[in-house]
Order: sequence, then structure tokens, then C-alpha cells
Amino acid sequence: MIKTLSLLLALTAALPAAADTLLLECEALIDVASGKRLRDAAVLVEGNRIRAVGERRDIERQLGDSEPAARHRLGTCLPGLMDMHVHLDGQSARNSYLRRFIQNEADYALLAAHYAEKTLLAGFTTVRNVGDAFNVTVALRKAIKQGVARGPRIHTAAKSLATTGGHADPTNSYRKTLMGEPGPVQGVINGPWEASEAVRQRYKDGADLIKITATGGVLSLARSGENPQFADEELAAVVAAARDYGMHVAAHAHGAEGMRRAVLAGVRSIEHGTYMTPEVMELMNQRGTFWVPTIVAGEFVAEKAAEDGYYPEVVRGKAATIGPVIFETFKKAYRAGVRIAFGTDSGVSPHGENAREFELMVEGGMPPLEAIQSATLVAAELLERSDELGQLAAGMYADIVAVDGDPLQDISLLRNLSFVMKDGVVYRDD
Repeated sequence: MIKTLSLLLALTAALPAAADTLLLECEALIDVASGKRLRDAAVLVEGNRIRAVGERRDIERQLGDSEPAARHRLGTCLPGLMDMHVHLDGQSARNSYLRRFIQNEADYALLAAHYAEKTLLAGFTTVRNVGDAFNVTVALRKAIKQGVARGPRIHTAAKSLATTGGHADPTNSYRKTLMGEPGPVQGVINGPWEASEAVRQRYKDGADLIKITATGGVLSLARSGENPQFADEELAAVVAAARDYGMHVAAHAHGAEGMRRAVLAGVRSIEHGTYMTPEVMELMNQRGTFWVPTIVAGEFVAEKAAEDGYYPEVVRGKAATIGPVIFETFKKAYRAGVRIAFGTDSGVSPHGENAREFELMVEGGMPPLEAIQSATLVAAELLERSDELGQLAAGMYADIVAVDGDPLQDISLLRNLSFVMKDGVVYRDD
């Protein structure tokens, strides 16, 4: 045992710096796994991975006479943040409902690239894009990987799935001559066979996961925001087909019955969850279902519902009613122990302001550390990538952000990051 320990110490005693080695000297470092805030720490980055983390003097000692390619002196370092519910291809505005008639695929793609960069510079190095138009975030994911666009690491659902007239039916409110009969290719299904076909089409399109709209929604031009919109057989078919193709299912849901059906079918996460009941909370805890609350979206739509003309009247009433409920549901679900992953629904609320969600979570009773963990450890677990994302530890991807001050004392500091690194590349250094 002593010989083995001596050998390990000898191997780590001197770490010669490679040409692409960076040293981040952190005034403090938040270890999200232990919850500790370490003073005078350092992170050694080599290529796109973290090579070593620890007290600065220990890392310096390991480097010996070797000098890294660059040094960055930072405030409080923490893992790159992750948002599990965004829509990069657009952003809410007074003319939002006109856009689908005047914007082409290229318009959506260019907007998505713009909003992706804003999201990255806000410190969110990984996102789950749960629904887009024309599969533009599939192309954007590729462009970012190739280094021709700047943005977070994207897990995309491509086009969301709905039933006829459901929340993600793209032809809601069209006149009859424009409506047509969208089917599984367009993300509209009726019955289990079409449900399976739609999942397979998403796989063919290059999606990483499946997004369904298990209930009505706030912003769709339809009467109900909470009615269940998938039958049990359809949900089972979606989940089974997704499992066959190595994808998980995220379920948009506001009403309790739609949530209950989705959880029983085996979805991995419930999105929004506005009218979640204690019975649904208990069921989610039993099944290990994640919840992505998107409180900031509720705050935003309730605020805009008060403005004349911002939303069509069929939407305005839902926005005013449903929006404020999410915050109260969050308080109850957190106390009930529901597994909460960070998500904002950015695109409904403005891109780049994702960190506002942290403040609302803390106001709702969640300690700052747990709020940060929801966007790091828990988000990585949701994505099943805990072995490479969500922590500052050797071997992890070099996704690192920094802020002046201590976010464990003032969570609002996360709205003003001073440093952003993704995959070992520095995108922001103030």
C-alpha cells in the first residue's frame, strides 16, 4: 500500500505543461459535489479537458519549472452552467405570431446562432433545446462542434411532437386553406403507430432527445393551457421508440392529468409542471422523474399579459393565469423533494438572461448551492453525462465560468459573469 502511494505521488509530482495548457488561478472555487468553497485554488486545463484541480500552491508545485501557455487570474470559479430548457431559434416579441409567415429557414438559423452566442457568453456552456423550427438547432449543433459558430454544447429535440390541435401543432390558428394535414414528419401524431414514426423521424433528422407536449400550453393559439393531449397508448409508444433509439423524452406539461400520464409512461423529465399536485410529486419521486420548472418564463408571460396587444386574447388570459402559479408550485415541489434540474424556457423570456432563474429558485426556498447544483450536477445527471460534465474535476470537459464575489452568498452575481470557458476555449475574460 505504501509503495503504491509513493508511486502515485511520484507520477503526479511533476506535470510538464503542454503547449495548450492553461492555468486558472481562482480566488475561490466552488466544489459543487462537496458544497465547499475552496480559497486560493487553481484549475489546470490541457486541451479541452481539466487536468488537475486543487490548491494553487499544490498545482504550481506539480508544474515545477514548466510554464503554462497562459494564466488567468479569476474570482470565484465554478463549473459551466447548464440550461435544460431553451428555444434558441427565436425570442418572444409583439410580432411573434407573424414570424412563421414571414421567416424562412435561414432566418431561424441565423437567429439561433445569434442567441446561442448570447447564451454562451452568459455562462451556459451546455443546453437542451426542446423544440425548434426546421431542425435548425441540429445544424447549429454541428456548426458549433465544427468551430464555425459560437455557442453552448447543444442537446436538441429538433421539432417537438404534438397531437392534432395540440400545443406543438404548427398549424394551430391557420385558416383552412393553409392548415393542411400535418403528420409525423411535421411532428403531429394520432395513435401509437404514428407516435413511433415521429420518433424515428426525429432520429433520422439528427435529434438527441424527444420532446412531447403532453398538455396544452400557454403561448399556443388554442383554448386550453392544461388539458391532457396524449393518450396512454401514444405516450407509451413514444417512450418505447425513444428508448430503442437511445433517446430520452422530455414532456411539456401544465395540467396534472397530463403529467401523471407522462410520468407513468416513463418520460425522463416534466417541463414547467405548473399545476403539479402532491400526488404527481410523489409519483415523480417514486419514478425518479426530473422536473425542469422554468419559473422565469412564468414571470415573463405574466408580466407581458398585462400589456395590451402583446399577446393575442386567447393567449393573454392563459399567460395571466398560469404564469404566477409556477412559482408557488416550485415552493411545494422543492419541499416535497422532487428532483429539480435548471431550465428557463429562454426564447419565451430573453436569451442571455437565463441566470434570473437562480434568483427565483432561491426566493422559492432553495439554497444557493442547490440552485447551482441544479444547473451543474443535476443537469449532467439528467443528460446522463455525469462522467464528463457538471463538475470541476480531473478528466471533465473544461467548461468553467467565474464571477467576482461569492454566489453562495449572493446568487444574483451569476447574472454578471467575468469569465467563460467552454471545451478549453476562452470565450469571455473581463
